Amino acid sequence: MSKTYTFTKEERLCNKKLIDQLYHNGSSFLCYPFKVSWALSADPQPFPAQVLFSVSKKRYKKAVDRNLIKRRLREAYRLNKHQSLYSLLSDAGKNIVFSISFIGKEIAPYDFIEKKMLKLLSQLSEQVTK
Repeated sequence: MSKTYTFTKEERLCNKKLIDQLYHNGSSFLCYPFKVSWALSADPQPFPAQVLFSVSKKRYKKAVDRNLIKRRLREAYRLNKHQSLYSLLSDAGKNIVFSISFIGKEIAPYDFIEKKMLKLLSQLSEQVTK
């Protein structure tokens, strides 16, 4: 698989059944300001990982704020997914589905989100290979 910095529709987790399975049967861990839920997927997929981003409506009332945070999360993921996650999953022949929920108290700057995203991806890689 070539190393293209894209984030296509196939990489987004949209399937309601998979989302249900993820939250009911998956594992989770905290990597502040993120909460990650993940599960191995048996279905063959064009990409080794499918991801869902969420920001609480309760904590961030304005859609503008929620969308800003989600844009930053997607961008940090898009640029860093190949470094630790994709290469490891491709080598192991595994597929995963996971969600990243932002649980921070305030809107974080992009550089902070990117630094934490790197930590989160390496932590997720460790958990998947156990």
